[in-house]
Amino acid sequence: MFRLWAKIFKDNHMLRDTVICDDRLETRTHKVFDAVEAVCCEFDLGKPIWLDANIADFKRHDKTRFTADSFIEAIDFDYLEIHVIEED
Repeated sequence: MFRLWAKIFKDNHMLRDTVICDDRLETRTHKVFDAVEAVCCEFDLGKPIWLDANIADFKRHDKTRFTADSFIEAIDFDYLEIHVIEED
């Protein structure tokens, strides 16, 4: 089972969170991208752009934060954080 936890923060307070579960036989990369798309759908957000810093953080810690620089439209929160909490 693959699980990704997504959280929206503003002023160091978590506003919303969700966990996306995926038990398909896909690559880890596909599961991550599909989970981020599901999170954006649930939170009614545009998909964030993966900057080099996001990729490096995610590779190192299985976790990254998408700030306003990663979104094309304006956001009303400080950042979206994603974290892989379980992998098969």
